[in-house]
Amino acid sequence: MNQSEKKAKNFEIIMKNLIAGGVAGMCSKTTVAPLDRIKILLQAQHEYYKHLGVFSGLKEVVQRESFLALYKGNLVQMIRAVPYAAIQFTAFEQYKKRLGKFFQQGSHIDGFLAGAAGGVTAAAITYPLDTIRARLAFQVTSNTLYSGIKHAAVRMFKEEGGLRALYRGFWPNMLGMIPYAGFSFYTFEKLKYLCLKYAPHYLYSEHKTTGNFILNIPAKLLCGGAAGAVAHTFSYPLDVTKRRMQLAMMNPTTHKYASGMLSTLKMIYTENGIVKGLYRGMSINFLRAIPFMAVGFAMYEVTKQMLDLDTGSSERIYYVYIRMIV
Repeated sequence: MNQSEKKAKNFEIIMKNLIAGGVAGMCSKTTVAPLDRIKILLQAQHEYYKHLGVFSGLKEVVQRESFLALYKGNLVQMIRAVPYAAIQFTAFEQYKKRLGKFFQQGSHIDGFLAGAAGGVTAAAITYPLDTIRARLAFQVTSNTLYSGIKHAAVRMFKEEGGLRALYRGFWPNMLGMIPYAGFSFYTFEKLKYLCLKYAPHYLYSEHKTTGNFILNIPAKLLCGGAAGAVAHTFSYPLDVTKRRMQLAMMNPTTHKYASGMLSTLKMIYTENGIVKGLYRGMSINFLRAIPFMAVGFAMYEVTKQMLDLDTGSSERIYYVYIRMIV
């Protein structure tokens, strides 16, 4: 294979990873959209919902607004989720491919670093859409500040200090992304290895087209869900901090949270403590994280297989090992 053919092949792989990541992001975000909205309302302690729980909050949204209100902000979420997931998964594969040269096979350190780097790359590019989506999801029908994506972006840019307004909360998001993305990808890869090592006959099946052994759907969901639970536990306080900063300018009483990451963290802890402050909404986050990560990882892996990417860099060591023991 000459140089031009190698470049063409690499481009094809990147495009297929983009498609697989985009499909995964769209499916996973749509699945948990109602939980996403109530999580934002609880994290930032909206006046109508701060005293409610997960299910009572969902019920209140439907009664106060409408059933479709559960999906408020989902359009911009889709606009963000597809490129975000596509960039994250594609960057992960590319980083892992290059980092693998520096680490011993089976160490999984390259998987952790690649996951963190992929998450940071995707978040940095799509962060303004995340801020706009949070603003749209936080407002209620009786108190609407923004009529849509464009209106929110223009108003924030003009009234809140230009591009800086769209990136408010960026640093806690970046710092939280490292353990979140790192532990999610690391845990998923580690669990795949453990499934292969201890239960290959039950959790792996043979691909009809390629003949390679791959994780079956239940195993993908299990590994993805566990990866989401682990990752969110480490990164959640920074996620709460990010949301407070993103939504700070929507109400005069919360302007104080726009001052900076460390001061916001301190105020949340001082005012509400750890459980009701830094981990506010954590229960719904677990409810959300498990199906989100499960559907995301499962759809990514299924789409990769449909696009003949099932024997990529993240699978090769497991494929070789399973051939030896089955």
